[in-house]
Amino acid sequence: MLRHVAMTAALGTNLVLAWPAAAQTPSPEYGMPLSNQQARDAAAAAIGEAKTNNWRMAIAIVGPDGELLYFEKMDGTQAASAALAMRKARTSALFRRPSKAFADQFAAGNIGFMTFPDDARPIASEGGLPILIGGKIVGAIGTSGGTGPQDGQAAAAGMAAVK
Repeated sequence: MLRHVAMTAALGTNLVLAWPAAAQTPSPEYGMPLSNQQARDAAAAAIGEAKTNNWRMAIAIVGPDGELLYFEKMDGTQAASAALAMRKARTSALFRRPSKAFADQFAAGNIGFMTFPDDARPIASEGGLPILIGGKIVGAIGTSGGTGPQDGQAAAAGMAAVK
């Protein structure tokens, strides 16, 4: 067990060092969680973006602790998108970065995060974004159902709607 913890810590350190932006800019601090209304506003904006582009998506909003605050799945969305949207949002909140950062690392050959324990393993897929207010992470949004860039676009619309 101790060996597993040490290996996970070493791999996590390597992951952080692999992100130049993370090494240069400190991660934002956590703030108070989104209100229910802010979570609904973020989801509504993401759904609006999806409808405008004729995409069927699942949208998850989590607090800074990664716990689900709001979820909505559009009619006709593939079943797997529900779990993926929640994982993307949770990844962004807990790791304080877009879930796409892990996809980029995976594409570059860095797979160290794949050894994290199941309950702490991030998802390497675009569509999860931290939501910041006053420079603090107050939650995150995760979207799934389209291509990676489509999920990212819908998540960005949701993130931008939070005031």
